[in-house]
Amino acid sequence: MRRGRAASLEDVQGKRSEMGRQVLTHELLERPTLPDEVGIIICDIINPASLDEMAKQASVVLNCVGPYRFYGEPVVKACIENGASCVDISGEPQYLEEMYWKYHEKAAEKGVYIIGSTGFDSIPADLGVLYTRNKLKGTLTAVESFLTINSGPEGMCIHDGTWKSAIHGFGDQKSLKNLRKQSNMKPVPVVGAKLKRKWPISYCSELCEYSIPFMGSDASVVKRTQRFLYENLQETPVQYAAYVTVGGLTNVIKLMFAGLFFLLFVKFSIGRQLLVKFPWLFSFGYFSKQGPTQKQMDDASFIFTFFGQGYSQDHTTKDGKPNIKICTQVKGPEPGYVATPIAMVQAAVTLLKDTSELPKGGGVFTPGAAFSKTKLIERLNQCGIEFSVISSSEV
Repeated sequence: MRRGRAASLEDVQGKRSEMGRQVLTHELLERPTLPDEVGIIICDIINPASLDEMAKQASVVLNCVGPYRFYGEPVVKACIENGASCVDISGEPQYLEEMYWKYHEKAAEKGVYIIGSTGFDSIPADLGVLYTRNKLKGTLTAVESFLTINSGPEGMCIHDGTWKSAIHGFGDQKSLKNLRKQSNMKPVPVVGAKLKRKWPISYCSELCEYSIPFMGSDASVVKRTQRFLYENLQETPVQYAAYVTVGGLTNVIKLMFAGLFFLLFVKFSIGRQLLVKFPWLFSFGYFSKQGPTQKQMDDASFIFTFFGQGYSQDHTTKDGKPNIKICTQVKGPEPGYVATPIAMVQAAVTLLKDTSELPKGGGVFTPGAAFSKTKLIERLNQCGIEFSVISSSEV
C-alpha cells in the first residue's frame, strides 16, 4: 500500500519523495502566526477520505510523487473537492493534458488553481519563453531553446522515478494522440516566418555543440501556454522548438544507441519490464535506482539558452523575414533535486501572494498561463534560478 504524508516547505526543499509516497504540503505563509513546527498528516493514496482530510486543512498542496499517471489524479480530485489549490512537478504530457480536460471547469467552479509541471519540467522553458518575449523590443514570433546539463568529475545521474515516467509515457503514446484528437482544438495561427525544425542531429554553431530534439514535456507545456495567452489575452503566439545539447560526436553515437534501445523496448510489455528493472544498463548509466550522490548534485547545473526572432517595433509580421533577434538564458543548480524544489516552492508562494495577478476564477493551468503576470521570475532570480539577456540585435 502506497502512503503519503504532509510536510513543511523546508521538507519539500530537501528532495523528492520515494516512489509511491505522497509528500503533501500545508502552505502556511499567510496565516497570522507561523508555528515552529508544522504537523504531519498521514494519508493513503488509495483512501480518498484521508486525502480529503488533508486537503481540507491546506491552502496549497505540493504534490511531489510520480509517475503522476498512477498517483496524481486522486490528489487533484481531493484538492478541487475540498477547496485547496495544487502544484506538481510532473513532466508527463498525457497526465497534464488529461487533468486539464477532466478538471479545468470543476477547478474554476471551486476557484482553485491546479498547476502542473512547476519543477525543472517546465518552469525554466515556459517562463524562459515569456521572459524572452518581454525583453524583445518588438514582437517575438519564434524561439528555439537549447538545454545544457553540466556535471562534475563524477558525472551525472538521475533517479529512476523519472526514467519510469518516460517509459510509461513513450509506451502509451497512442493514448496521448487519441486525447489530442478528441479535443478537436483548432491550431494556433503561425505568426511571421514559420520556424524551421532542425534535423534529429544538428550542430549549434553558437554553442559549438551537437544537439538533438528534447523529448521532455517542455514543448507540450509551452505550446499550451501560448494557446492560453492567444485565446484569452489576445497575445501573439510564439512558435517553439526544444533541443538538448549533447557535446561531441562520441556522445551523439552513444545517445543514438541508447535511444534506439529505448524506443524499441518501450513498445513491448517485456521490454518495458526490462527497462524498469535495469535502468542503469539501458540508460548507459544516466539513470539508477539510487539516484545521484550528494557530490554529483553539488557539481551539477543547467543552462537553458533561448534564441528568439521577431519583428522590431517599426516592422509588422507581414514584412517578410524577421528583422530582430534576441538571446536569453535561464541557468540554475542541479535540475532534479535542487532547482525543482526551488521552482515548486516559489510557484506555491506566488499562488499565495500574487492572487490579484493570477487568471481570474481558477482552473487547470500551465506555469506560463498561471504566472505570466506575477512576480515568479523575480522570486526565482532571488533563489538561484537566474534569467538574463545575453544579446539583442537587429538583423
